[in-house]
Amino acid sequence: METRIIDIHCKQCGAPARYDIIRQEYRCGYCGGITGLEDAVREKKGFRKMQGTRLQREVKAFSLVKTSCTGCGAEVVFAESEALSGCPFCGRNLVRSEYLNTRGLPESIIPFAITEEEAKQRLEAWCRENKGKREASHLMPLIGELRGFYLPYELVRGPVHMKVSRMDGGGVFPCEGFMNGAFVNRSRQLDNLLLDGMEPFDPEKMVPFEFSYAAGQRVKISDVSDKELEERVGTEMENECTPAVRKTLETKAVQVRADVGSAVRLPVLLPVYYICRGDVMAAVNGQTGKVSVRAEKVSHYYFLPWWFKAILATAVVCAALFLCLWHGGMGVSGSLIISGMFAIVFLIIMLCLYSDTEKNSFSVEAGYKIFTSGSGDRRGRKEPGEGAVPERETLQPVFLQNIDGEMRPVALRFTTPGRVLKLVLLSVTAMFLPVIAALLLNGFDFGRLQLGGSAVWFCIAVPIVPVYVIKFGIVELYEHPLVYTIAEDGTKKRYKKRPSFRFSGRTILTILRVLFVPPLCFAVWFGIISFVVMVLLTSGSIE
Repeated sequence: METRIIDIHCKQCGAPARYDIIRQEYRCGYCGGITGLEDAVREKKGFRKMQGTRLQREVKAFSLVKTSCTGCGAEVVFAESEALSGCPFCGRNLVRSEYLNTRGLPESIIPFAITEEEAKQRLEAWCRENKGKREASHLMPLIGELRGFYLPYELVRGPVHMKVSRMDGGGVFPCEGFMNGAFVNRSRQLDNLLLDGMEPFDPEKMVPFEFSYAAGQRVKISDVSDKELEERVGTEMENECTPAVRKTLETKAVQVRADVGSAVRLPVLLPVYYICRGDVMAAVNGQTGKVSVRAEKVSHYYFLPWWFKAILATAVVCAALFLCLWHGGMGVSGSLIISGMFAIVFLIIMLCLYSDTEKNSFSVEAGYKIFTSGSGDRRGRKEPGEGAVPERETLQPVFLQNIDGEMRPVALRFTTPGRVLKLVLLSVTAMFLPVIAALLLNGFDFGRLQLGGSAVWFCIAVPIVPVYVIKFGIVELYEHPLVYTIAEDGTKKRYKKRPSFRFSGRTILTILRVLFVPPLCFAVWFGIISFVVMVLLTSGSIE
């Protein structure tokens, strides 16, 4: 049985254990033994301690040199026979000194699988295929400066505890995810997006670090603080889980707050060929050969204020309505009047719709585009034409719900066809309530129906009902989803919460006060009498 560094082993028989996201524990496929989250973290701490002790014994047997950049502060360790004239990350001067400790060196490493010459060929091929880009023309004469580095990363494997919610309303839902080998950059000087573009790496090729790997290569030391690293790990986990959360919550505007305290984290060195000369930046994956190039110019992204979006949407819809009425034979003045009246109601609805969106003010964001070779991405898909990088196992996040005092895994459903139909029917009923009551009164005699009798109701209901549906009806759907409990065998069963409303004596007393205690009862009876009169007028009972 092959043993991998990233494996969590059963504490009973020692076989690799798989994470059960439903039970939130590691379960052995051979003996059925259970390994807790704390046991998994403790196992890797023991491995790291043994590796650190071994490296301390071996470091003096190798002639290593450390260089510190006077500009960006980068530290690089390499063999004494190697030479660096300037910082490969910013071009500043370097200060050399003897390297006699293992501080900052991870205990694990993924070795280079392609040579420096092969990496240059990959980068040159990218430049030829993208000769129309200015980045390609500037990179071509600099390809000879491409150098290999072992860069510091953090490998994260284990459960992720999350709190997720929609940005435009709805409840906050606990959620459990699992990361099976995500790499997080531990270098301050390097561009995260550039390095992200050349992923994925194959964590199954990871081996214990030995100083012989530094021969002919350079090892960059981690220089981010523990706090910065925690933020990067959290952000990485949130980005990985966001697509699945968006699918469940039925929107791209989601908030994901991740806690990776129960995950196993291992510092590791990854093989990268890197070049940086001013605005020219490129990286080549030292394991697969995938190329990543950063754009030289900053791209700007503009976000419109929410109220401007509402006005713009109203203008477009009303302009379309005007053109339809005009081409349908109506005069210009009549088309303008009807479109203007519709615009007032539609603007109110749009203002309510956009008021809870993520970007509530005008803003400009800047960033660099990243160009890559092929279509492989950091989630483990195979890079076409390269070595086979296994697709990383991804477990779908599981939502949790308090069921009878116990947090249990559940599946959530929000806008089902039945719930949407119910919302539409309630909206139509509210809009035409006097008409419906009038038809019941006159025996569904449409010939006697007088819609003018409900004019006041329509004037109130037309703007209010859509606003209520948008602001409260839809939010109600997302605050109270349909809940399906998930059994250990994966089957789902609808959970129906017992109704909490009870028709108590206090409820009866409140109703009596509303109906018979002034001054509120005056408004209530006025509304009731007005509604009855509208129904009678609409039904044709009053001429």
